[in-house]
Amino acid sequence: MTKYICITGGVVSSIGKGITSASIGRLLRSFGLKVAAIKIDPYLNWDSGTLNPYQHGEVFVTYDGMETDLDLGHYERFLDVELPGVSNITTGKVYSAVIEKERKGEFLGACVQIIPHITDQIKSMIREVAAEGNYDVLMVELGGTVGDIESQPFLEALRQLRNEEGFENVMFTHVTFVPYLDAAKEFKTKPTQHSTKELRSMGINPDMIVTRSPKPIDDALRMKIAHFCDVGYDAVVHTPDADSIYEVPLVLNNFDVGNFINNRLNLGIDTNPNKLNEWAEVVDKLKIRSPVVTIGIVGKYVEYEDAYISIRESLHHAAAEVGVKMNIEYFSSDVDELNKNELKHLDGILVPGGFGERGLKGKLEAVDYALDNNVPIFGICLGMQCMIIEIARRNGLTDANSTEFDAETPYPVIDMMEEQKKVKNMGGTMRLGQYDCKLVPDTKTSEAYNVPEVKERHRHRFEFNNDYRDKLESLGVTISGTTPDDFLVEIIEVKDHPWFVGCQFHPEFKSRPNRPHPLFVSFVDAANNYRQN
Repeated sequence: MTKYICITGGVVSSIGKGITSASIGRLLRSFGLKVAAIKIDPYLNWDSGTLNPYQHGEVFVTYDGMETDLDLGHYERFLDVELPGVSNITTGKVYSAVIEKERKGEFLGACVQIIPHITDQIKSMIREVAAEGNYDVLMVELGGTVGDIESQPFLEALRQLRNEEGFENVMFTHVTFVPYLDAAKEFKTKPTQHSTKELRSMGINPDMIVTRSPKPIDDALRMKIAHFCDVGYDAVVHTPDADSIYEVPLVLNNFDVGNFINNRLNLGIDTNPNKLNEWAEVVDKLKIRSPVVTIGIVGKYVEYEDAYISIRESLHHAAAEVGVKMNIEYFSSDVDELNKNELKHLDGILVPGGFGERGLKGKLEAVDYALDNNVPIFGICLGMQCMIIEIARRNGLTDANSTEFDAETPYPVIDMMEEQKKVKNMGGTMRLGQYDCKLVPDTKTSEAYNVPEVKERHRHRFEFNNDYRDKLESLGVTISGTTPDDFLVEIIEVKDHPWFVGCQFHPEFKSRPNRPHPLFVSFVDAANNYRQN
């Protein structure tokens, strides 16, 4: 029987519930358990595909093509698993499923209500994930904070889940913020007390409280929280801000969280802490301080780093593998002209994906700079397309463009997939999820992967236009990866350049701290060589 650990949040949002959930999962995975995770997002959107990156960060794409919340990226990186799209539950999905059932007459004329119909659907979706993977433990994170109107049906569903599955099969972990007041020179536990009281008013008594703050709290404060929130002292766990998010499983282990959960859920496992040694080694590698490799990310959402969170983490994973410290600088591509003088100290440039014409000019100029100065450059999705456009423009196809930006361009080197041209809806209309990619021997790409074929995740509508394939190859472009039928171009390189690689897919979604993505490792290694020369 699957055990459930439900993660709720209080006081403020973005407090670290996702990292807490992923870290508990990592701890349990180190004990040999099969663990997965669910993220519940209370918004009405069906998925994350059309959400503003400035508000919600990146859209993480699962192997089966679901556009999800970025927390699924944390889960996959920490747990080293590939989660299905059903692992992201939204209010939109829940209500759509219930309304569809009502239209089909499945409720036999009943008045459809929040309780039991919506709550039953929520529980059904949670159990579907548990059954699909036959997991030992399923982490269930509820987005937002306790007290949000949108969260109430989900809290009620989770309360019912504990009653139905049994007390020893469902536990609750509440994550709260403990502010430090500089004026008073002390921490304040009252927000945690009120948050826990709000949760208990919904019929849920937390089994464990994870507190967050900029710096550590003392034992007296933990005792106070335990007393006022009606939990044991050993159930109050503190996770202050850390240098790396990957340290959090080790912090939890120091509080003996594994034994606490083992006893609370009657897991019957050996919680020998030495089983976290491999993870501790990964964390140590991430702490290297020199030499430093500086990579510039040129994109249009750089004001909000979470918009590129998987790319950021992938660079750090690769740096640890290469044996260097990663320093990332962000440059807005949404400018009239990119200041190339500001790029001169960079060891490498990364041009990420995106949609729309805004910010295109700066990305093209970054590609131009890398070509002129032999700086290693990595183009991802739209970044690869910018590479193709810029190379074409530099070699006689002056007005070359993507039809996404100019439907009348005389040289549509990037064009929409034929099957998408009649699609009107924005959400879920792209080539999404995992596809096979055949690698061409004797290329930087094949050397990086060291296998003949790979699987990578996509999120795009536009493709390399095969009508210009021969022309661009004559201009020095090497096509180093295609679909198995050789029809769609997946990866390109440039001859006679230290490292100029673009891929149509998103490799950042498959990088792990213990298994960095080969393309990122190759890129960072090239940037390190450029630094030394």
